[in-house]
Amino acid sequence: MTTTPVLLAVVLSLVSALCYAAAAVIQERTAADTANLRGTLARGSWWGSVALNATGALLHVVALRYGPLTLVQPLGALSLVVAVPLGSLVTRRRTSGTQWRGMALTLLGLTVLLTLAASGGAPNDTLGSPEAFGLATAAVGVIAVLVSFASGRSALGGLAFAAASGIASGVGSTLAQKLAVGPELSWSVALVAVLTVAFAVAGLLLSQKAYQSGLGGPLALLTLVNPVTASAIGITLLGEGLQYGGTGTLFALAAAAAAARGVVLLSRPQLHDSHGSRDQLRGPRRTRPDAVPGLRPVRLFRLFRVSRSGAASTGRVHVRVVTVDIAGTSRAL
Repeated sequence: MTTTPVLLAVVLSLVSALCYAAAAVIQERTAADTANLRGTLARGSWWGSVALNATGALLHVVALRYGPLTLVQPLGALSLVVAVPLGSLVTRRRTSGTQWRGMALTLLGLTVLLTLAASGGAPNDTLGSPEAFGLATAAVGVIAVLVSFASGRSALGGLAFAAASGIASGVGSTLAQKLAVGPELSWSVALVAVLTVAFAVAGLLLSQKAYQSGLGGPLALLTLVNPVTASAIGITLLGEGLQYGGTGTLFALAAAAAAARGVVLLSRPQLHDSHGSRDQLRGPRRTRPDAVPGLRPVRLFRLFRVSRSGAASTGRVHVRVVTVDIAGTSRAL
């Protein structure tokens, strides 16, 4: 990392990741405290998360102005690394050993990739308009295939939606770089701007669809597919490369594998903390009304249910008593 533009791109990417991580934690807390969309929209914290997301997106686009796709896009995974300890701090829960290992592997992999990719100055070449339109057309085709595959499937469907979201976001970042470098205004550039917004919105909607089947697997796949898509475009279409030739490529593949493993570990649902407690995912325990000091259940009524069974000669009678408490519990005796 020897040039000022690349250093600026790294700093902007780090601040962008911090904004995204803070927004994710705030959104999680807001969703836990509200029951519906109207309540969410009435919360000032939710609008704060929207502002953080917008700031993170703006900083990411500016970072693409000063750094290559192979450098800026993988650094987006840092938002997941930052969100884990930040969420633990806010919720006052311990960060598990699995999460620490995930953060260490992700940081190690990204550090190596950063060293190998940060070799040049600000990008001076972006996709031409024909290339951008061809890329958008190909991406729409792949996304359509993945969405079609996801229809009617649960677990695999969520992963397919996540892959589609990652591709859409990666292509959107590539098109955003074309706008950030500062092209002359024209109808083709305006169309690229429309496509950029369309892919960004599609990535958001597809990610929401992916999370309906669970968070861990789709989140990990989305986080990986996004930078892989953008980096592949940067290497194949923009001529972006890595330092040290073939040796650098091998180190980059190993670093990418380490970062991918770290992301998978970070995306796993944590069933217990470092002491083996499972209460965090179980949520608050239900407390019987008569176990709360000063609160005693009030019986509203008793219902006696009498029925005869068997032959008339046996004379057996079954009596069932149902007690209904004001706290909403019921017991059958």
